[in-house]
Amino acid sequence: MLIVTTNDAPGYRVVKTLGLVRGITVRSRNALSDMVGGLQSMLGGRVGAYVKLAEASRAEALQELVDHAQAMGANAVIGMRYEANEIMEGVTEVLAYGTAVVVEEG
Repeated sequence: MLIVTTNDAPGYRVVKTLGLVRGITVRSRNALSDMVGGLQSMLGGRVGAYVKLAEASRAEALQELVDHAQAMGANAVIGMRYEANEIMEGVTEVLAYGTAVVVEEG
């Protein structure tokens, strides 16, 4: 599955636009990552516990997007974006979205 953040895919021609696709996940922090993250934030620099959680959330949302696009018959997604919102304290929604298309080389 070709996924690009641009509105076209260089080297490819869009032959069919299938529509909006999305993948969503909702994740919460846990007590252990909060404790580790709190200690890391006091020391300054990268907060690895939260980076790991953010990466896992994005990967899960992206996989949901790919599954949705494949179910529609797409072989590419253009204009892909991520968005994140805090639903409540410690609970974050991560959304991956874009336009499902069929592309051909050329």
